[in-house]
Amino acid sequence: MPSTTLSVPDDRQRDAERSQQAILLAARDEFAEHGLGGARVDRIAQRTGLNKRLIYYYFDNKDRLFQAVLEQAYSDIRAAEHALHLEDLTAPEALRRLVEFTWNYYLEHPEFLTLLNSANLHKARHLMDSNRAQQLNSPLIDMLADILERGRKDGNLRGGIDPVQLYISIAGMAYFYLSNNHTLGAIFNQNLLSPKAKQARLSHMSDIILGYALAES
Repeated sequence: MPSTTLSVPDDRQRDAERSQQAILLAARDEFAEHGLGGARVDRIAQRTGLNKRLIYYYFDNKDRLFQAVLEQAYSDIRAAEHALHLEDLTAPEALRRLVEFTWNYYLEHPEFLTLLNSANLHKARHLMDSNRAQQLNSPLIDMLADILERGRKDGNLRGGIDPVQLYISIAGMAYFYLSNNHTLGAIFNQNLLSPKAKQARLSHMSDIILGYALAES
């Protein structure tokens, strides 16, 4: 009869990975709802049905857990961007697709925006201490730089565009609109999250980015 002892470490590893993933998902929701300051490890444990001591075993403390949640959030959005295969599109198509993706991702993942809000309240110290977060974001800028250079060589895009500044503009136009939609809506007496308003915003963002990036005909 073949021995089954070799599967035990694998089973334990899978259990550990499942527990850590459950903790990260529960912590993401807790931090998104209450921020870093208001989040409670007790509630995270209740959400997962796991012992609070296990959370501390894997993540040491609440700050380390928040850092891990931020890292996972960036990992998720970078993986989704990678799946777009922007390298298979023309440079203008790739830029338009990136604008559309960023807008829709923020709409579909409001917790991402609230996590960023909380991170900024704490001056991004959790990200500055994270080598992983920096490693996750570097490929995005490299990819965007390649798109811009390809577009320049093809004559579709103008030269001299900074990929970091361009991405900040794409993300910033979507982020500001959505994170401030209540105050902006009150000031201008508009429902900025109606289907018509959201489509108008996406069209406006695309026009601005493409209008800036396209080479003069």
